[in-house]
Amino acid sequence: MSLFEHIEALQGDLPWGRFLDAGTGVNSCLWGMGLATEAWTGVTAAAGHADQVGAAAGARLRPQDRLVLGNWVDPGLLEGEVHDTVVADYLIGAVEGFAPYFQRTLLHRLKPMTRRRLYVVGLDPYIVGPADTDEARMVRRIGRLRDAVLLMADETPYREYPAEWTLNALADSGFRVLSARRFPNRYKAKWVNGQLDMAVRRLPRIADRDLAGRLTDAVAEVRQSALRLCAERKGLRHGADYVVACEPR
Repeated sequence: MSLFEHIEALQGDLPWGRFLDAGTGVNSCLWGMGLATEAWTGVTAAAGHADQVGAAAGARLRPQDRLVLGNWVDPGLLEGEVHDTVVADYLIGAVEGFAPYFQRTLLHRLKPMTRRRLYVVGLDPYIVGPADTDEARMVRRIGRLRDAVLLMADETPYREYPAEWTLNALADSGFRVLSARRFPNRYKAKWVNGQLDMAVRRLPRIADRDLAGRLTDAVAEVRQSALRLCAERKGLRHGADYVVACEPR
């Protein structure tokens, strides 16, 4: 079962109503477009990302639907609006790149906007904690190398939070948790290439060109090793995504 299918099962017969995709992406947008919503609103803080989502949505966007470019640190963003269903799809981790340390405040912001349900999709951080298998060590190695390149390129990497932190933060923000479930991950070659390609695109921005050259070699070496291990093990099994369903108290 996919994460979105799990959310649909949790929703059951409850109407989606006015739907807010609080950190929209191509995948969550296309999923939301396929639901029986009264109106769909998607928010993203990145102009380039907004262009990608808009292009993917295309003619699916109805007159009552909106794609909003904005940052949740702006108190005027969707001020006074209430949505029946709110989805935060990997938003807790992604918001770090646009509003560092804003995660708890973000959940407080979403509370008065949620009439019925908030669904939080997140990722347990895989670059911390025990790594007692070859697959776990490789996933952590990829994550640390990616983040090192982003930092050297003067960007802020995503900051993922474990499910336990999210549950506590939701309770503190005035939500009652209805369901929480982890989904173990098995990362394939597409993920390996996607994470390392993200690093490659930032390498030209590193001012120290000798360092950039060494990092280029490191990315190539890790890619080769990771893809080989991925093929041998039929994916890299490590960590988990999670889905939390809650309602405002």
